[in-house]
Amino acid sequence: MDALDKMDAAILDRLQQDGRLSNAKLAEQLSLSEATCWRRQKRLEDCGAIKGYQAVLDRRTLGFGVMAFVQIVCAQHGEDVTAAFERIIQACPSVLSCHNTTGEADFLLIVVARDLDDYSRFVDTVLRKLPGVASIRSNLSLREMKATNRLPVLEAPYRA
Repeated sequence: MDALDKMDAAILDRLQQDGRLSNAKLAEQLSLSEATCWRRQKRLEDCGAIKGYQAVLDRRTLGFGVMAFVQIVCAQHGEDVTAAFERIIQACPSVLSCHNTTGEADFLLIVVARDLDDYSRFVDTVLRKLPGVASIRSNLSLREMKATNRLPVLEAPYRA
């Protein structure tokens, strides 16, 4: 994709704030014609800048009172073991994100659970059975001070 311009960034910023914003309302807010706004948004979708639209849910309201940051160190790094590890993690709905990292741990996971008993079951039935794992270290969130998926699109350098 060509570099984004300031109008693209403005579209992305508004849609991050409200993914249900109608094209007409978005166009009005940005002083664009509806057709131009729709074409720009469609281009942003087609190039992958916009991956999809979803509701932002409150985990606590839905009963997920535990959030854990899990560091996993692997003893084996073979292709087959890593592929099996990735398949299991991808299929696990309790894992919100998984990152292959530098530093002490090979992977950092963010996991949600209903309560500590639920998290303990997850550790026993999923994490301890992952192939190639040498150690698991969990840090539980005591208080969430900031949580967002919004990218600072208005702060990035753009062409005019």
